[in-house]
Amino acid sequence: MHDINMKVNVAGVELNNPIVTGSGTFGFGREYGAYFDLNQLGGICVKGLTFTERQGNAAPRIAETPAGILNSVGLQNPGVKFFVENELPFLKKYDTKIIANISGNTVEEYCSMAEILSDSDVDLIEMNISCPNVKEGGVAFGTNAATVNNITREVKKYCRKPLIVKLSPNVTDIKEIAKAAEDGGADALSLINTLLGMSIDIHKRKPVLANNVGGLSGPAVKPVAVRMVWQVASVVKVPIIGMGGIMTGEDAVEFMLAGAAAVAVGTANFVDPLACIKVLEGMKEYLGRYHITDVNEIVGKVVAN
Repeated sequence: MHDINMKVNVAGVELNNPIVTGSGTFGFGREYGAYFDLNQLGGICVKGLTFTERQGNAAPRIAETPAGILNSVGLQNPGVKFFVENELPFLKKYDTKIIANISGNTVEEYCSMAEILSDSDVDLIEMNISCPNVKEGGVAFGTNAATVNNITREVKKYCRKPLIVKLSPNVTDIKEIAKAAEDGGADALSLINTLLGMSIDIHKRKPVLANNVGGLSGPAVKPVAVRMVWQVASVVKVPIIGMGGIMTGEDAVEFMLAGAAAVAVGTANFVDPLACIKVLEGMKEYLGRYHITDVNEIVGKVVAN
């Protein structure tokens, strides 16, 4: 098992292993650093950043479901400039790649953040396009192919780091959206973001979440996520970071067989702060069992019926 190559390449950036943290589930790494050595991760994708500080949505903003959680945290964060000045220096102490996740309400906000982060020490930039486009009536950027192509094309003009476009699953045809992002200049894709869901308190006859609806993540979404990664891998040439309900090494292997070059562990971090490390060890056990000496050998190797 010691001879297994776990290094993977995402858009020209080499990761020590395929395990990345899911944005919004790992903060800026400080809390989890108390539980394990962050050098063991392939990459840390930090909490979603906005152009200015955001307080987030009203509580309650988390609700448990039978196989996951609903969240409507609302991107609470200190803003992109605070991150660069106060959080990034801490993260750069580690031998792990840093991915900055950005969210905006206008194309201009995305472009400004991409420009600021391009002058920083982050390794990659992940663009969350599940955000409401305030200039287009609040419809999410990521639900229309033309809009996805346009925002990717515009942000690429200001982005001098590899650009990952994070795809929303709340669409009719994920392949069309993925192609639009790739044609717009995306260097990589990550998927899936959360599925829109709702929970109702039947005694109060009111939604559990103050925001009424939220994003569903956790094991419940994994089959949808694996299916979408498999579909997208069949139509794009750029690397894919797969995510959605990964709890074990076997889950991660599924995503890589479906076509993901790397995987992100998200909601599992809330259940077990050592989740990322356990997923990595589980992957190594699988590779050892089948005498596979390079993790890249399993990427896209599912044989469809």
